[in-house]
Amino acid sequence: MMAKILICDDEGIVQESLKFIIRKGFENECEIESAKNGRAAIELAEAFRPDIIFMDIQMPGINGIEAMKEIRRENKNVIFIVITAYDKFEYSQRSIDLGVMSYLTKPIGKDTVTEVLRKALVRVKERKAKAKYDLEVKEKMEAVIPIIESGFVYSVLLEEAGEEEQTIYRGLLDIETAYGYAMVLECGDELRKGVLANTVGSGIRLQKHYMIFREIIKETTGGAVGALMANKVIVLVPCENKEESYDERVQKIDTIRAVLRKLEQQIEMKFKAGIGLVKPWSTVIESYKESLEAVRQGVGKVTHAKDLSVGCIYEGNYPIEVEKELFAAVSRGDEQRMRKMCVAFMEWMRGSTEGLNNVARLKVMEFVLFAERTAYLQGAMVYRLEARSGYLDMIISLQTYEELKVWFIEKMSAACRHVSMKQQEKTDNVVEKAVVYIKEHFSGDLSLETVAQHVNISPYYLSKLFKEAEGVNYIEYVTKLRIEYAKQKLGNSGKSIKEICHESGYSDPNYFSRIFKKWTGVTPTEYREGGRADE
Repeated sequence: MMAKILICDDEGIVQESLKFIIRKGFENECEIESAKNGRAAIELAEAFRPDIIFMDIQMPGINGIEAMKEIRRENKNVIFIVITAYDKFEYSQRSIDLGVMSYLTKPIGKDTVTEVLRKALVRVKERKAKAKYDLEVKEKMEAVIPIIESGFVYSVLLEEAGEEEQTIYRGLLDIETAYGYAMVLECGDELRKGVLANTVGSGIRLQKHYMIFREIIKETTGGAVGALMANKVIVLVPCENKEESYDERVQKIDTIRAVLRKLEQQIEMKFKAGIGLVKPWSTVIESYKESLEAVRQGVGKVTHAKDLSVGCIYEGNYPIEVEKELFAAVSRGDEQRMRKMCVAFMEWMRGSTEGLNNVARLKVMEFVLFAERTAYLQGAMVYRLEARSGYLDMIISLQTYEELKVWFIEKMSAACRHVSMKQQEKTDNVVEKAVVYIKEHFSGDLSLETVAQHVNISPYYLSKLFKEAEGVNYIEYVTKLRIEYAKQKLGNSGKSIKEICHESGYSDPNYFSRIFKKWTGVTPTEYREGGRADE
């Protein structure tokens, strides 16, 4: 692509001289236009969009400094080369913020112009190459971002991704806020008394218009838009603040109503939406449940969860986030986190009551029973009717908050440990079965999918369990076993390298040799001959 050069000088002879020098030295690299004064330069720069401007400082009317200021407002990348018949220092202080690359004093020599222009052209080429690269990256990201957004939405809804994975998703999507809310949108052919008709057929049709749908939602909300599921789409919208005023809630509803009208005009379907409350990202699943209930119960186009009082309503200072963190820790078998939340909840309760009373005792009993139920449902504890026979008498006998706290944490910890041990037992059993299968089929097909099918779990889950149990992923584990076997045979048997290759589970000797060298630093032949780099 040719560089565009604008020459602005009120002396015709200077213009022609510069044109001659440029054409002679850079004939096939430049496209040249010229102007006789500052006003003409400003007008021409707007249409021509030059990359480089030779600008005379002293011209009648709008001088060079003013012209450069005006041009710079519209063209941030243009390179200025100033031409002056006076001492350049006088003007360099005034034009320092305009990005002037060089100052040429009249009369200008051919070699000087050539040298300065060559440097300017290098800058132009570098900038355009970077702009092209950035555009290519942007185009690729625009193709990938919908996939990342869907992954983020699924990670939240399925509650499979940990805090670290969600942080990675938010980083990829440039989500820097600590809070967000969920919104569920549904489509149908008609909306009668809050009920959409022909949701299956409309969901299939919406798939054809999904990109238009997505663009409209993102333009308005800036949220992460999930994939179309049946006739529903889930959107996770970042928020700066957790608290939402009445006016903000009304504004949000009005905005979504306008979005739905625009969608109905563009796609010729009917839509309704449910909006959840703002939550920290760690508990935004709750906002999704609220938005889903809101879209189900709502009789209008847009329903906010707070308008329906969806979910449990707590007194103003109730530590709901502590409670949620506490039971999330129990479900994970995270005893350390659970104990910390138990202490925090007990401190709140101590400060909310005048001495230990039955309200506090009942609350502790509620939590313990719920934690044990979690353990029962995970198969971590065997339910026995008589197991809790002494709970009521014990909790009534406790006379101080400190005694209550000790009993509370003891029972919660027991349930949490049972969950943790059960999860570890499941991991150990699955990995143990997989290891047995690997050893029995060492030379055969040991793909992750094959072994996962044998132990009857998904490949993804098997890989995750291997990472937890062995500290490496499945592929690394199998490769290490095979390489260790090959090293042993290379050092202690007279078998050919081809034979050892097949016994180690590799069908291609060349591939085997590459993998072996990657792991040991030497080829199989070098290893056999004594070049054992890793021993």
